[in-house]
Amino acid sequence: MVVKTGVRRRMTVGVLTAACCIMLPGVAVAQAAPAQTAVTAQGVLDREVLRGSLDAMVEAGMYGVYSAVRDGREEWKGASGVADVRTRRPVQPHMRHRVGSITKTFTAVAVLKLVEQGKIELDAPIGRYLPELVPGERGQRVTVRMLLNHTSGIADYILPAYPSFLEDSPRSLDENRFRTFSPRELIRLGLEAPPTTEPGEKFAYSNTNYIILGELLHKVTRVKAEDYITRHVIRPAGLRHTYFPRTPFIQGPHSKAYEGLYGLIDPPKDYSVYTPTIFGPAGALISTMEDLNRFYRLLLGGKLLRPAELAEMKTTVPVYNENGQVVMNYGLGLYNLDLGCGAFWGHDGGVWGMGTQALSTEDGSRQLAMGFNLMKYQQIDENGQLITHPIDYAMGAHMVIAACSVPEGVTTLRSPERAWVPPMIDRISIKR
Repeated sequence: MVVKTGVRRRMTVGVLTAACCIMLPGVAVAQAAPAQTAVTAQGVLDREVLRGSLDAMVEAGMYGVYSAVRDGREEWKGASGVADVRTRRPVQPHMRHRVGSITKTFTAVAVLKLVEQGKIELDAPIGRYLPELVPGERGQRVTVRMLLNHTSGIADYILPAYPSFLEDSPRSLDENRFRTFSPRELIRLGLEAPPTTEPGEKFAYSNTNYIILGELLHKVTRVKAEDYITRHVIRPAGLRHTYFPRTPFIQGPHSKAYEGLYGLIDPPKDYSVYTPTIFGPAGALISTMEDLNRFYRLLLGGKLLRPAELAEMKTTVPVYNENGQVVMNYGLGLYNLDLGCGAFWGHDGGVWGMGTQALSTEDGSRQLAMGFNLMKYQQIDENGQLITHPIDYAMGAHMVIAACSVPEGVTTLRSPERAWVPPMIDRISIKR
């Protein structure tokens, strides 16, 4: 679709999160030959079908995608497509990947470790710890818990940091590509913007919350947040390929990262290299799909937090869509989503050109981690709503095949009227 010039409308879209489709309870399925079954009755992963579902994403327009799936002791890793559209270098399952807001789960775990030690109180006002950063009445009303579950009402800093998005221009993305943002600057941008809600009123996603939490970690431990998370979360979890980048570059084998910004960048441009300070403890981590599965398995299995703190992490608030329907439940850096075959815990992430999804059953027996290298490829209709792309349907099919034990003879249906686009929790408004 071509967006007409001169027409101004507001659209709520996820600039930092991938849009994808998955099947939910009550969604119809289509009959297929037994050879197309994703999982046998015993739960053995069908590698051929899993690989075929990745290929379908590429056939629908995705440049490259890699995925790691676990079912008990069964593991599968696969990849399809290219890491570089010019050279046609193929993607590989083990590639390093910017995982975006999945970083928030790591940051939340670090905070909860300090709760365990009695150094932070979840329901204490943030002004007790950071009176100079969150001063006055807001500092006394917003609690640590509200920052963790996005009920603080503090606005996101992304739009103030990239003002050209309000002008239908990606200019700010290039202007700020190698700019170093300080945490205090990002917090100031978020606090100066109009509040999204009253403190504690309801869920309203904001990266500013987790930049503040990073400064809380720094204040309490006297160690930079990224270093504290590395020492007390990443290393104890035995994650060999997960790290906070200190330069604009991704170390190790990786894909390029193509950003389309909903048609504002055409053709999509590689943004795999940029200064990561814009995201920090809210979204700067680099990891692999295998590492993400290990992390969530250990976390949900009680290996990283005590039972009391893990229970706090899984205490959720509802997340509503524009129609007032609950689409997920958000805890402390962790959300709960029903895929139709049961509840899955995890988080999604998206930065310039790279999107990620990591989901796990509560017992860690079934897991999916998926990364892809083309973001915001959809177009926008005359009402300012995203037009679901064929990639979304193919992505949803892979997620269901990977996450759910599909009965023999049944496969997922990609028909638009039978697919559901999951909520995007990273949201900003763009004038189009």
